[in-house]
Amino acid sequence: MRNPIYKSLVILLLLSLPLALFAVNGKITGKVTDSKTGEALPGTNVAVKGTSLGAAADLSGSFTIKNVPPGTYTLMASFVGYGITTKEVKVAPEQTIHVDFALEEEIISGATITVLADRAKIRETPVAFSNVEKKDMEVRLGSRDIPLVLNTTPSVYATQQGGGAGDARINVRGFNQRNVAIMINGVPVNDMENGWVYWSNWDGVGDATSSIQMQRGLSAVNLATPSIGGTMNVLTDPTAMTSGVKFKQEIGTAGFLKTTLMANTGLLKGKYALSAGIVRKIGEGWVDKTWTDAWAYYLGASWQINKNNRLELYALGAPQRHGQNLYKQNIAVYDTEFAKSLGDYDQAALDKYHEMGRRFNQNWAPVSPSYAGLQNVEGKTFKRHDAGFINSRENFYHKPQVNLNWYTKLSDKLGIYSVFYYSGGTGGGTGTYGTLAHKSWEGTYNQQTGKYYYFGSPWSWDWDATIAINRDSTHAWIDKKEYTKEKGQSLGILRNSRNNQGTLGAISKINYKLSDAVNMTAGVDWRTAKIEHYREIRDLLGGSYFIFSGNDFDSESQYKKRLGDKVDYYFTNTVNWIGFFGQTEYTNGKITAYGMAGYSTIKYSYTNHFRKTDAGNELTAESNNIGGYQVKGGASYRITDAVNLYGNSGYVSKVPIFDNVINNRTGT
Repeated sequence: MRNPIYKSLVILLLLSLPLALFAVNGKITGKVTDSKTGEALPGTNVAVKGTSLGAAADLSGSFTIKNVPPGTYTLMASFVGYGITTKEVKVAPEQTIHVDFALEEEIISGATITVLADRAKIRETPVAFSNVEKKDMEVRLGSRDIPLVLNTTPSVYATQQGGGAGDARINVRGFNQRNVAIMINGVPVNDMENGWVYWSNWDGVGDATSSIQMQRGLSAVNLATPSIGGTMNVLTDPTAMTSGVKFKQEIGTAGFLKTTLMANTGLLKGKYALSAGIVRKIGEGWVDKTWTDAWAYYLGASWQINKNNRLELYALGAPQRHGQNLYKQNIAVYDTEFAKSLGDYDQAALDKYHEMGRRFNQNWAPVSPSYAGLQNVEGKTFKRHDAGFINSRENFYHKPQVNLNWYTKLSDKLGIYSVFYYSGGTGGGTGTYGTLAHKSWEGTYNQQTGKYYYFGSPWSWDWDATIAINRDSTHAWIDKKEYTKEKGQSLGILRNSRNNQGTLGAISKINYKLSDAVNMTAGVDWRTAKIEHYREIRDLLGGSYFIFSGNDFDSESQYKKRLGDKVDYYFTNTVNWIGFFGQTEYTNGKITAYGMAGYSTIKYSYTNHFRKTDAGNELTAESNNIGGYQVKGGASYRITDAVNLYGNSGYVSKVPIFDNVINNRTGT
């Protein structure tokens, strides 16, 4: 072993052993089609039972599983809406085995969640849509917000907006996300009051997403949803049929660190399966002080009670806090030279807005670490994120969603699919309230660049000056205005704008296969929500109390408000919704068509807990039942396997949101 040549040969031999073993492995190829139509089924999952080997079928239905060790295996092919099909295969060294699957449609299947999510099918459903599968998300999305993976699909524009984690938004066909139906596992998640979607509520859910389908314009979804722009269906991972554990570690700039752990039990005793995951994400943010401190969790469980009944439970959520950036900023603050190049940008604006760089964020300011004042959310006190600064804008929220799905097959032609769900939410965003001291422009000249570099801005707060005024002063000048106060009285504070909600809902669909060509669906969609809106004192900024006299039910002795007390506004809204729908689909050879009609009613109520009526009660208001309907249909003709001609049309009546019914102040 002392001979260097001999030693090198031994090392080379040892290193080549894995390659030699690798070379004797075999390969499995094949194609997956519909047993009746012969159509390819792209996206079908083909797995080698008892191993981590598998592949997804491409657009032609073809799949390839490489590096299969010699032996006898069971292949499983599964696709949503179809029964699981298995085949025994024997793989010899360096052998390629060809195995085709012809799947049969089945009401109860191993991944039935998409039945409720109204997935459009390639070359069948006459709507424009794009699918983004899990493997594409892992490559293109990374750790960004879910909508950003759709930027490569037609008619979709998604942006990170201000740069904070979870602050993304999406536009489809020019419509903002208020007019795009966002669904997770078949359940609408748009805000029931104004239709908005807050992606920070689903931070980390991308790791548990199996696929996203974006349907543009009129969609195949038969629920009454705000889908003028389109419909985005996010489907989480179904309970996996094979066992395994996946660990992923992501590292990025600005202290970004994301850890993901996913685990599956596989199918147990032919009836049970469990999938679970947890995500931890932290980072200081590329834009100044847009830090994030987030968790996410996911649970999927299934129970095949018998061949005709199946239960599935899905739970997911993402408790998080993150610093926010105000995305609407004068362009000269980011880049003076670019502002000048616009042509109509005048010198007066350049004198007012000084270049701070692209990472500038005005929603924070430094504070002395000696300030040890606690912050508060709903009676719980804690230290601020960083001792050296305070964010004037911070978002914090946790919105768990729990779905219980029940699939029952009454006959070969008749089935019922139902989901009962709960979605709760607690949290909100921060901001300033009252009168605070501003930080003036200060700068230093850099001889190398020939530029002044500024610190602070007219929109940033001087926390140290505000704290000193609140704590010790009885007299102050702020913005050229004189204030007289008691010692310890806060003139300006940091507040939370809270938006706490609880939503219960149920969606039930009955499906009847009239013939091989005609399929009929009817159902009901019920939702009810109760939402609290109020502001509370988050940080007294050096003082011991804040004066608020805007509550009609307070006496003068109750005007002094402490940490956690409600200020500015406090009201509760309720939203009650019920809808009915019916749809008929026709498929015969190269022709497909569908028609759908639905009707829904919605009712709002409003209670203002700070306003007193003449009778001495809380101010309340209630709308009548407001009805709305939708009618749509479409047809397609498949000219060739690659060319499909289709058209669709429809009408959706306007259902006013709560802001149109009662003019109230919700806050941000």
